[in-house]
Amino acid sequence: MKVSSVMVRRRLFIALIIAVLSFAALIVRLGYVQLVKGGELSEKAEDSWRRNIPFSAKRGEIVDSSGVKLAYNVSSPTVMAIPAQIKDPRTTANKLAQALDMSEERIFATITKKSLVERINPGGRKITLEKAQEIRELNLPGIVVAEDNKRYYPFGSLAAHVLGFTGIDNQGLTGVELTYDKQLSGLSGSISFLSDAKGRQMPGSSDTYQQPRDGLNLQLTINKQVQTIMERELDQAMVQHQAKSVIAIAMNPKNGEIVGMASRPTYVPDKFREVPSEIYNRNLPIWMTYEPGSTFKIITLSAALEEGKVDLKKERFFDPGAIEVGGARLRCWKKGGHGSQTFLEVVENSCNPGFVTLGNRLGKDLLFGYIRNFGFGAKTGIDLRGEENGIMFKMSQVGPVELATTAFGQGVSVTPIQQITAVSAAINGGYLFKPHVAKAWINPVTGETVEEIKPEVVRQVISEETSKQVREALESVVAKGTGRNAFIDGYRVGGKTGTAQKVINGRYSPDEHIVSFIGFAPADDPQLVIYVAVDDPQGLQFGGLVAAPIVRNMMADALGVLGIPPRADQIEKEYNYGDVRIVEVPNLVGKTVTEIYEDLNMNFNLSSAGTGNVVIRQAPAAGTRVEQGSTIRVYLAKEHDEIDHH
Repeated sequence: MKVSSVMVRRRLFIALIIAVLSFAALIVRLGYVQLVKGGELSEKAEDSWRRNIPFSAKRGEIVDSSGVKLAYNVSSPTVMAIPAQIKDPRTTANKLAQALDMSEERIFATITKKSLVERINPGGRKITLEKAQEIRELNLPGIVVAEDNKRYYPFGSLAAHVLGFTGIDNQGLTGVELTYDKQLSGLSGSISFLSDAKGRQMPGSSDTYQQPRDGLNLQLTINKQVQTIMERELDQAMVQHQAKSVIAIAMNPKNGEIVGMASRPTYVPDKFREVPSEIYNRNLPIWMTYEPGSTFKIITLSAALEEGKVDLKKERFFDPGAIEVGGARLRCWKKGGHGSQTFLEVVENSCNPGFVTLGNRLGKDLLFGYIRNFGFGAKTGIDLRGEENGIMFKMSQVGPVELATTAFGQGVSVTPIQQITAVSAAINGGYLFKPHVAKAWINPVTGETVEEIKPEVVRQVISEETSKQVREALESVVAKGTGRNAFIDGYRVGGKTGTAQKVINGRYSPDEHIVSFIGFAPADDPQLVIYVAVDDPQGLQFGGLVAAPIVRNMMADALGVLGIPPRADQIEKEYNYGDVRIVEVPNLVGKTVTEIYEDLNMNFNLSSAGTGNVVIRQAPAAGTRVEQGSTIRVYLAKEHDEIDHH
């Protein structure tokens, strides 16, 4: 078929139009890519060429309520390899193996991986500054020493279970290190550079440094000095009583702040691998569950007073030594019983039959309602992981016997943190607070407080008037009852003992007990409450003999640390035979030796120094209260020397 010239010209014209349009489209596309998308594509290209060496952010410090550092970071660099930049892998592996005390083959396998960046594990992680300088001086291509840090706990095992510890990558694993890991961690930074497809740094390119953002500092409610006092006493208790474990919690009952928390056995946070996992995984003050014994009677007492079921001073109760309930014979700890006593004496003597009577007056619905309102059977919500619920009777299972035993603290299972939180509510005016160990978050650069943790009231469980009656009754327990070993001269102390048989394989053990004591001061305006529980102490297993003296020692020193002064308006202690009395030192200055020996009774021993017959100085000073039998040291001079001196 013959094609005309007109047809040819038409086809050429169409082809030209298509070519012009295609060229125009290409120009438009190039212009769009260059002018509109150019920046974005350049960034993507640069990102594909960029290699990052991470720089860890500094983990926030943990400080006590006064600002004392309990956990902080120390520089601890990490060795990293950029495989594509290593020119001689075998020589590099050999030199690193010698410096890091690692297998050459293991290092060789690491640095020849087809990856961008590799850490030299484990010998190259968290090394000393001296070792880091040694690696740098080797000048090995492709081997860099990156800034890193590790956690340091300056006081060893102090508050170990509260603080917890971190892993190899500075991640929180237990304690507040875990609870507040996100806030403490901060954001990591990096140094980045441009490289070709083989990972070699591009000539003429510069490094880019992205500064890490450090984590916030955490201030705790823990008082380091109080914590130290508590742990000292726990160590002594473990040695003296050869117990399986011992726990202690100190709390400010007015706001739920934990002032101290400790247990034994313990561990050093940055050496946690040296102890069995159950030691560092179990924070006993919030994890351990057991029958509380007589410390639980505070709840029964509070409920009975709130409901008007008892008049402590006017009503009397006769204790024959046991009480029959639902076919069961429930005995008092004192063989033969306490006989006739007021209900205040029932509390002082920790008389089981008396508390069974209070439980029966309340009935199961009322008593168990109060128990739940005081927080038992549920977690307190403290800001630490691993808290247990405790165990309560189901209401359908509560018969006369279960009601009776619950009234004096048997058959229910609680945690120490539940117990101290509930008792704090009973004595602070009736307010149940949520316990907490975090106090505030602080900016590490400016030192400014970013956030303050406020006290959180869960509910009011009893009235302020009832709470006042509870305080007075528990003060009487310490001055006149089973808690006498917690008495502190000069301070109004209230408290309650507890002795409970341990349940082993579903049965009560005849010879294993958990003994406890909870004490608070000042009794009329509580500032501090301390709870101590000792698991299976050897010898006499009574809370008043074992746990009360521990609380007394802790309380006596802690009150001074917290700046709570002694007062003279305490209830006079009722002494038993053999108790050491507290007596006041008389003023001996100006008296002659003859007068001293005529006036000084059997309360004191005397030690003298100097020559003469007149006392010009004495120690302790007049008015000081000391234990009976203490020594008074006096300095003697001749009578005219003393006159000349003045």
